[in-house]
Amino acid sequence: METRFDRELKKGVLEMLVLKLICARPTYGYDLLNQLKDRSRGRFVLKEGTLYPILYRLEDDGLIAASWSQGQGKTAPKKNYQATEAGRTENLRRQEVWQDFSQTVNLFYEGEKEL
Repeated sequence: METRFDRELKKGVLEMLVLKLICARPTYGYDLLNQLKDRSRGRFVLKEGTLYPILYRLEDDGLIAASWSQGQGKTAPKKNYQATEAGRTENLRRQEVWQDFSQTVNLFYEGEKEL
């Protein structure tokens, strides 16, 4: 069972992970849902109602840009997302913040006496 702590922790990192995936390669919503599920070994199984507000925030912040692709045959058009230059810069900054943050938290659990 997922606790409130689990949900809040997940919520705090999802935007960072979505941006990271989009920086790796342009993609679309359904693909992002699958990548999050697969790469997290099933820990991040999201509903569209969770993912799309993240995408909208990233787009509003100028970190990603969206464009529509035409469907082929019976395939519906897809909204594709790609990182902007600002998004790539922010992705690197967030990775550094995360590494520093996680190392600091790990100090508490590894029994270190100094921070």
